[in-house]
Amino acid sequence: MVYIAGWGHTKFGKLTDQSLEDLITAAGQEALQDAGISGADVDGVWIGHFNAGLVDDGFPSSLAINIDPGLRYKPATRLENACASGSAAVFAARQAILSGEAKVALVIGVEKMTHLSIPEVTAALGRAAYQKEEAGLSFPGAFAKFAQAYFEKYGDHSAALAKIAAKNHGNSVNNPLAQLQKPLDEAFCAAVSERNPIIAAPLKKTDCSLVSDGAAALVLVGDDMLGDVSKAVRMRAVAQVNDVMAASQRDVLAFEGPRRAIHTAYDRAGITVNDLDVAEVHDCFTIAELLIYEAMGLAAHGHGADMLGGDVVHAGGRLPINLSGGLKAKGHPVGATGVSMHTLIARQVLGQADAMQHPGAELGLVFNMGGSGVANYASILEPVKA
Repeated sequence: MVYIAGWGHTKFGKLTDQSLEDLITAAGQEALQDAGISGADVDGVWIGHFNAGLVDDGFPSSLAINIDPGLRYKPATRLENACASGSAAVFAARQAILSGEAKVALVIGVEKMTHLSIPEVTAALGRAAYQKEEAGLSFPGAFAKFAQAYFEKYGDHSAALAKIAAKNHGNSVNNPLAQLQKPLDEAFCAAVSERNPIIAAPLKKTDCSLVSDGAAALVLVGDDMLGDVSKAVRMRAVAQVNDVMAASQRDVLAFEGPRRAIHTAYDRAGITVNDLDVAEVHDCFTIAELLIYEAMGLAAHGHGADMLGGDVVHAGGRLPINLSGGLKAKGHPVGATGVSMHTLIARQVLGQADAMQHPGAELGLVFNMGGSGVANYASILEPVKA
């Protein structure tokens, strides 16, 4: 087994006074301190970072060596899988431990985005689309097509998307690390206005995740290191599923890649969706979160909106989703997102999520997605009990 034994997490937002290296260093040092270890105890470093023209520092893995003098001469590798680059780093480090190549791994997810203009960020993120057919199509445009198809098949669900946006903004108020700690009501999120314009019909500004800077880090250890750490969260099961890139070759409403990843993780953990207590999922757009409800098995196709009545996915519900504020309000520094999600669920299942805490949470789901349901990573986390 592999365990999360420590973490670090910068604030997400427009961090103009911090470079990519500053963010890597801050999150990495916090994780090492939280785990009670030094760089000398680490066997390797794995960094999730999308890049794709977002920054000038195109070789970020070796920037991590400056986190601690003990990391000098340790192997360090950058992982990239679009918006799931952070989870790619987590999974690669986990595999190194399971293979016996490492006993202690430092994982960092990081991205700098806000120094670029919105058109520049849009173009960079668009490089994760299938260029042969989708070059020039923005990700808001891609997920707008998902929403259009959903509305055509199941009716106009604009109200459901507004409820998701309002829910996640409401949750962000309890997360001091969130980029936008600001509640927004459903009426504002539902209406087109000067402050909430259409980005790609039918998606409005409040349906889209944020452009962000930030970093998160984890220390992973194997079974033989458990006695040397003061806390541990077991990675009970994980699954990665990659689908074809071209949306033209997929039934986008079936969300088959996400569904397969999540249910494979359930099967490997020996659980069902009804056993989960809390989840952090990839709400890059509100329509994505709606489709994820269905991919998780919370609702049948076309019935994701049924989960928004107040007693399931909201704070205090049976299975609250994105108590951090999600990508929608916490922020989405692309390479950091998957590591952040693992950090936040680890805190939840240990009862250390402060104002975000869901009482009694012991089994949590992380679902991180690269592209439009292309690179899909699911993890089931639980505390180690004495």
